[in-house]
Amino acid sequence: MADRVLITGGAGLIGSHIADRLARAGVPEIVVLDDFSRGRVENLRGAMASGRVRIVEGDIRDPQTVARAVEGAGVVFHQAAIRITQCAEQPRLAKEVLVDGTFNVLEAAVKARVRKVVAASSASVYGLAEAFPTAESHHPYANRTIYGAAKAFDEALLRSFNDMYGLDYVALRYFNVYGPRMDVFGAYTEVLIRWMEAIDAGRPPKIFGDGTDTMDFVHVEDVARANVLAAASPATDAVFNVGTGVETSLNALADTLLRVMDSSLRPEYAPPRKVNAVTRRLASTELARERIGFRAEIALEDGLRSLVAWWRAERSAVRS
Repeated sequence: MADRVLITGGAGLIGSHIADRLARAGVPEIVVLDDFSRGRVENLRGAMASGRVRIVEGDIRDPQTVARAVEGAGVVFHQAAIRITQCAEQPRLAKEVLVDGTFNVLEAAVKARVRKVVAASSASVYGLAEAFPTAESHHPYANRTIYGAAKAFDEALLRSFNDMYGLDYVALRYFNVYGPRMDVFGAYTEVLIRWMEAIDAGRPPKIFGDGTDTMDFVHVEDVARANVLAAASPATDAVFNVGTGVETSLNALADTLLRVMDSSLRPEYAPPRKVNAVTRRLASTELARERIGFRAEIALEDGLRSLVAWWRAERSAVRS
């Protein structure tokens, strides 16, 4: 690993776990670029205890800020983004952050002679896939969200920078990421956070639709490990799925969460929403295993236990 590493969005869910992993590995300098619209300094408490984390508060939409943060970095983990629900409500902002911001990061990486960029992509590029498990070779034309469109464009941008400038990169298509440090306080909280809040208040978790939609839930610790493996591997000009290869319905997810929280409640159902019409996700994981040595290790119930324990501690801290 390089002596200096940059993590954009480094105070967020995934970025802060990457920072933890790099700090434990002894990376001499970890630079975090974050505007704290979603991330929190508290997420970096563990990594900052190493004394090797430097925070740059700023926005990836500003080329000068990005250039200053990238300067001297050997590896860039590009994680900064906004959520799919916010993208649907603010499409211009989505384009500015996900597309223009990524361009700024790649442009700065070329000028700074960065050795490698590991970029966060998403299973959203597939939309509702036509084949399951879904391999990286699946086309991106079924996507119907601006978030997925931006991520597909970003992957094309990475390929073009590799061709034009020789910029080494790996893009990681995250499936459904969950775990400690999910956004608890923001306007666009995750479904698991809303479910935990409801269960804690004695209300049933609400499922939009009949609960038969399936997703591939991957724990954030596994996702952070995939990033570090991708950075250390010889793989370049490549895209890999980051998932478990295990399909879980929303009904099964709710049942598992209720069990973990020792609740006898049952889910309630509401009409489906149109934010994201994807009803099935399942990652093919063979390529990531072969090329970067990644295989998810954390089972769903164990992962949910870690999430619930963290969330309860956060709630207790706020109440006190």
